[in-house]
Amino acid sequence: MKILMICLGNICRSPLAEGIMKHLVAEQGLNWTVDSAGTGSWHVGEGPDHRSVKTARQFGVDISKQVCRQFKVSDFDEFDLMLVMDKSNLSDVLSLARNEHDAEKVKLLLNDKEVPDPYYDPTQFEPVYRLIEGGCKDIIKAYTQKGDQ
Repeated sequence: MKILMICLGNICRSPLAEGIMKHLVAEQGLNWTVDSAGTGSWHVGEGPDHRSVKTARQFGVDISKQVCRQFKVSDFDEFDLMLVMDKSNLSDVLSLARNEHDAEKVKLLLNDKEVPDPYYDPTQFEPVYRLIEGGCKDIIKAYTQKGDQ
């Protein structure tokens, strides 16, 4: 299973989601690949936001070595599942889908709920971490029950 976590700039939510999912996947002994990307190009080549790095570290997850990148159409070929953080990300990624097969790979991480962007409110990094962690646990449970280990 290859999963791509996607948010707007790939500096706050999707790096957290990548780190959390990698951590949980390792704990479960799953042979999954996890990466992250942003729909925008503003931060390509940079590391995650220092507040995301700090928050992840508080929970024993190291995301400090991640490098931000932009989502590209070829990601549809590379990944089995693309988990977006909000409906704007969903719309942006779906607009690049080449066909129904591509579109079927794209889902909101929290099903019908959005992960808020904590960038402008530093008090939201920990709550966002917990939301993403819950979503990642649900994904692992759902896909391991389907046999995608």
